[in-house]
Amino acid sequence: MQLYQFIEKFFWVFLTAGLFAGLFFPAYNDFLITTLKPLLMLMMLLVFLKIDISHVFHKMKNYRLIIFIVLINMIVVPLFFFFVIRNFDGNLAIGVLLLTAMPAAVASPALTDIVKGNTALSASIVIATSVIAPLTIPLRFWITGVNKLSINLWYLLSDVSVLIFLPMLVSEIIKKYLPGLISRTSHLFTSINVFILTVMVYIAMASQKGFILSQPQELFWKIGLLYLIFTLLHIIGFLMGFKEELKSKIAISIGLAYMNNGLAIVLAAVYFDPSILLLVVLSEIPWNTLLLPFRKVVNHIRLKSI
Repeated sequence: MQLYQFIEKFFWVFLTAGLFAGLFFPAYNDFLITTLKPLLMLMMLLVFLKIDISHVFHKMKNYRLIIFIVLINMIVVPLFFFFVIRNFDGNLAIGVLLLTAMPAAVASPALTDIVKGNTALSASIVIATSVIAPLTIPLRFWITGVNKLSINLWYLLSDVSVLIFLPMLVSEIIKKYLPGLISRTSHLFTSINVFILTVMVYIAMASQKGFILSQPQELFWKIGLLYLIFTLLHIIGFLMGFKEELKSKIAISIGLAYMNNGLAIVLAAVYFDPSILLLVVLSEIPWNTLLLPFRKVVNHIRLKSI
C-alpha cells in the first residue's frame, strides 16, 4: 500500500490526532488563526483541480434538486432542531440553531472525495448554500425571535465568494497551462487535504483549549447531544437523495452533516455567550470522527449493491 493510500484509508487517525493534539499540546497564537482561510482556499484548490467545473454547473442546472437541498439544509433542518430542543433548553437551542444554520463546509467536497462521492454535486451544494447564507442566517434568527445576531451581509457574501470562487478560477488556469502536472499528481490531492484538515482541526481546538478544559462537567452530555444531532443529519441528508445514485446521496448527506463550523465559531465568539461558543467548538469532535463510520456504512451499501 502506497503512503497516500494509507493516509486516505486511515484519515480518521490523522483528524483525531489533530483534535487531541490541539487540546493537550496546543501551540496557539493569533497568527495561526489567520492561516485558516488560506488553508481552506488551498483545500478548495486541490478539490477543484480534480473536478471538471462544467460538471459542477451541469449539476446546478438541475435547479429543482439544488433548490430542494438548499431549502432543507438552510431553513427546514435548523428550524426543526431549534423548536424541538427549545422545549428542553432555550440557550442550547440557540447554539444548535447557529450551528445548523451554517452553509455546507468549504471542506465538504474534500470529505466527499474521501468517501468516493459525487464531488461535483458537493461543490454545487457548497456554492449554493454559501451564496444564500448571508440572507438565510439572519432570516432564521428573525423567524425564531432570537435577536442576538447582527451580520454585515456584504462582508459575509464577499468573504465566502473569495473562499470559493478564487480557488475555482486558479484551478482552471492551472489545468489549462499545466495539464501534465495535474495528471501526474492528482492521486496525491486527497491525502494532502487530509493533512490540511488535520492542521485546521488542531488550530481550532487549540484556540479554545483553556475554555473547553475549564468546564469538564458540560463536556460529556453536550458531546453526546452533538453526536446524536450529527448522526441524524447524516441520515436526513442520505434520505434526501432517495431518487439519486449512491455517489450523489453521499454528497447530499455530507453537505448537510458537515457545516461550516469555522464560520459558526467566529460568529459565536463575536455575538454569543461562552456556553454557545463551547457547543460550537465541541462540534469539531463529531465533525472529525463520524466520517469513518459513515464511510463504513457507505462501503457496506456498495458491497450489497454489487
